[in-house]
Amino acid sequence: MDKRTTDIVCYCTWVGLLIAVLAGNREASRFHLNQSLVLGIFGLLGVIPCVGWVWAVFVAVWWCMGLTGAIRGVERPVPVLGGIRILL
Repeated sequence: MDKRTTDIVCYCTWVGLLIAVLAGNREASRFHLNQSLVLGIFGLLGVIPCVGWVWAVFVAVWWCMGLTGAIRGVERPVPVLGGIRILL
């Protein structure tokens, strides 16, 4: 897969992230792979009653921002969580 396709696929659930890591251009797409992984991990906090539901709304908005950036080819970190690096 080319970089843009890999960037978009990595935001499509955990399966898409796995496909992007295994079949995509991993080095070129490292930024969006990392953003998607961070959003997925912090999205799990949405299962906490009440506070988690509000958090899940924020994560969903940030996910949309990340996906929009991947579609446009822009590497702009999402607010609050964008500075966290898991993939080095």
